[in-house]
Amino acid sequence: MSVNHSEYVVFFYTSKCMWYNTVYFYTTRQSIVKNEAATQKFILKLFPEIMVKGSSAKKQMVNQLYQNLLALLKPLSEEIAIKRFSDKIEVVTPIEYVDKVREVLRHTPGIEQVLEALQFDKMETLDAIKVKVGEVVADDIAGKRFVVRAKRTGSHPFNSSEMERVIGGYTLAHTDAAKVDLHNPEVTVRVELVNNQLNIITAKHAGLGGFPIGTQGDILSLMSGGFDSTVASYLTMKRGIKTHFIFFNLGGAAHEIGVKQVAWYLWRKFGASHRVKFVTIPFEDVVTEIFRSTHESYMGVTLKRLMLMAAEKIADDMEIDALLTGESVAQVSSQTLRNLALIDQATDKLVLRPLATLNKPEIIRIATDIGTRRFAENMPEYCGVISKNPITHGSFKRMEREAKRFDYTVLDKAVENAKSIYVDEIVEDITDNAPIEIIHTPDPKNDVIIDIRAEKNTIESPCETLKIPFYELKTAFKKLPKEKNYLLYCDKGVMSQLHAQYLKDAEGADVKVYRPE
Repeated sequence: MSVNHSEYVVFFYTSKCMWYNTVYFYTTRQSIVKNEAATQKFILKLFPEIMVKGSSAKKQMVNQLYQNLLALLKPLSEEIAIKRFSDKIEVVTPIEYVDKVREVLRHTPGIEQVLEALQFDKMETLDAIKVKVGEVVADDIAGKRFVVRAKRTGSHPFNSSEMERVIGGYTLAHTDAAKVDLHNPEVTVRVELVNNQLNIITAKHAGLGGFPIGTQGDILSLMSGGFDSTVASYLTMKRGIKTHFIFFNLGGAAHEIGVKQVAWYLWRKFGASHRVKFVTIPFEDVVTEIFRSTHESYMGVTLKRLMLMAAEKIADDMEIDALLTGESVAQVSSQTLRNLALIDQATDKLVLRPLATLNKPEIIRIATDIGTRRFAENMPEYCGVISKNPITHGSFKRMEREAKRFDYTVLDKAVENAKSIYVDEIVEDITDNAPIEIIHTPDPKNDVIIDIRAEKNTIESPCETLKIPFYELKTAFKKLPKEKNYLLYCDKGVMSQLHAQYLKDAEGADVKVYRPE
């Protein structure tokens, strides 16, 4: 197959396209790109709710998405070019960055749908079009039932139906396809003609949707690292809200490390266009004071109230107007409507609860989809340790009496001792402050590399290498021979640092981090 002056194109559509029970063809890029002049273009169209906004709001959102893409893609390569239009954004990238750029775009809020397509210019006749389509799809439809679906924009001496008939007939006659099947094809060949530009679609993916981050203000998420708070944080990021994290440390270094890990993951995957903060507040003394001053049935509600009060103080300093929690109505005793009302009395801030009406299986499904389930399943939960005979329908008057007995100087001191870092500095912070040694050149005789990535592939190294995903590490590590030297490895060095620190704190293990130079 010979393809000259071609561009590989991805379209992002705002409309709700029909999903067919068919298999798209995937053309090998190496067989398409035969000259160094070929480039990869992405055409981005926006989330439908953006397109129905007024002209001023729509322009602001398009500009914000453009700026977000600059922040996300320019670190990959300065050769990546981004151009904005009133209703779309185009990205042109060298071939070697196509996979990384595609991954970024699929997880960037503001983009609804992803279609990948080959683009050919100067397709002025139907004869030229049918020949080009036949060349491109020949290998993919060999021995299979196929159908051609066409869309056309512009002035042409033929319509879309005629395009489908001519392309389908020519392709059947000049390839090894089994037959044309209009109702149950194995492969759907989708083509679009925009004036004289031919686009042959090769794959379809769902985009993230939502609004571009930065268009809806900032929020401070009360983050425990479990299912609920991580999913709630994802949903606000998807809605275009710049989401910061606040963590109330009730369980020591291991818990903090786990929460930092999942916060970094969420930020890196869905929100890395903006810098956000991770704030840690030591809450052990606050819990001690709750035990001293509060009746056991009101301890859980009191803890949540104090968390909101502390978060409000931090939010005021950060000039943030809203707080975020992962609470779901009636999921636990403190989350009845009455108790949520008692909790919200403690703050003047707007409190968002995007999971309020979701049940646990729905929340777990979202966590599975976005990749945070494994983190949540291995996250220690400490909020329940002070709940004894919890009230489910608290009294406003009784809550007022309980609140008066609490010594708020303890809370003030906890807030004063809060520590704040940017999420993108988590790795550096752990490296600088935790005594975890980083090894660049391992000893093949004495060192064992543990690849803790969730992916199935295992790093090649000069040493013995074990594959233990991070979510199995806590259990599996106890069974390993103690005389070996273990080095943890992951792509970015974040999870390896966090889990090495965890093993050091929890198991007393002398674990190091492997980071190839």
